[in-house]
Amino acid sequence: MQVRIYRPAKTAMQSGRNGNAKSWVLEYEPAAPKQPDNLMGWLGSTDTTSQVRVKFATMEEAVAFAKKKGLDYTVAVENPRQQKPKNYSDNFRFDKLEFGRF
Repeated sequence: MQVRIYRPAKTAMQSGRNGNAKSWVLEYEPAAPKQPDNLMGWLGSTDTTSQVRVKFATMEEAVAFAKKKGLDYTVAVENPRQQKPKNYSDNFRFDKLEFGRF
């Protein structure tokens, strides 16, 4: 079976780096396509492994688990964060003001 190991992104409700960003997740790739239910129209699948998400503290623990279980795994490395340094006082700089534009 194919699994994916990744570090989830923070949600829109998180302002810092903590939260989901500390843990690593092992998630099974879908083995069967989703089919619409005839009565309700909801999407469903017979593949129950798509519901399994296992959290680990480190990437090495997740890789060791996948190797122990004999799973084919891919590790999705995260892109480095790019932050521009900002100062609150820059919003009120005199040389930044443009007169005549409203």
